[in-house]
Amino acid sequence: MRRSLLIRLAIPAIAISAFAAIAILAAMPAQAQFGGPASTPATQVHDPAALKPPAGARVAIYEFEDMECPVCGNVNPLLKEAAAKYNLPWLRHDFPLPYHAWSMQAAVNARWFDSKSKKLGDDYRDQVFASQSSITTLDVLRKFTEKFASDHKIVLPFAVDPQGTLTAAVKADFALGQRIGIEHTPTIWIVTSGSRGAPFVEVIDRNRLYQIIDQALADTKSGK
Repeated sequence: MRRSLLIRLAIPAIAISAFAAIAILAAMPAQAQFGGPASTPATQVHDPAALKPPAGARVAIYEFEDMECPVCGNVNPLLKEAAAKYNLPWLRHDFPLPYHAWSMQAAVNARWFDSKSKKLGDDYRDQVFASQSSITTLDVLRKFTEKFASDHKIVLPFAVDPQGTLTAAVKADFALGQRIGIEHTPTIWIVTSGSRGAPFVEVIDRNRLYQIIDQALADTKSGK
C-alpha cells in the first residue's frame, strides 16, 4: 500500500518537473535562428545609428552572421542572389557566437582574405558556408583555408593575424552588434537612406526578403 502511494505521488512530481524543464527551455533566448514570424522574435534595436546603407546607396542588405551557424549557411545563397539581382550593397558583419568552436577563427581568416580583395573575402565566406557540414574542428578549418588559398594562388601564412588586428576588427563587429541589440544569427535588415517609409526593416521571414527590398526601393525612389 505504501509503495503504491509513493508511486502515485512520484508520477505527478515527475510530470511537474518535466513541465518546468520545458518551460525553462522555451524561455531561453534563441542564438541561431531564422525562419518565419513564429520562430524568430523581432530584434529590439537599442542603437539604430549604424543601420544605414553606405554613402551613395539608397538601399542595402545589412547582416550579422556567424560562419558556423547552420541557419546563416542556409540563408547565405538567398542573400547573395538578392544582392546580385537588385545590385545592392551587402554589408556583412561578424557576430561569432561564443559556443561555436571555429567561427571566430573563420571570421579572422575572412578578414585576412578581405585584405587581399573584398571579393576574395566574400568568396571565402560563401565557400565556408557551403562546406559547413564538413568543417568539424579548427584543424579541419585550417586545411580548408589552406586549400582555398592555394586554389586562388595565394600563400596562407602560418599566423594570419600575428598582431591581433583582424581579431580586434571581428570583436569590434561583435560589440557593434551588442550595441544594436543582436540576440541571434543571422540578423538581417534592409536599410535605407532618405526613405518615405521605415529607415530599416528586419527580415524575419526569408520568404518576404524580395518583397521588403521592393518596398524599400519604392520608398526611396525620389529620395536619391
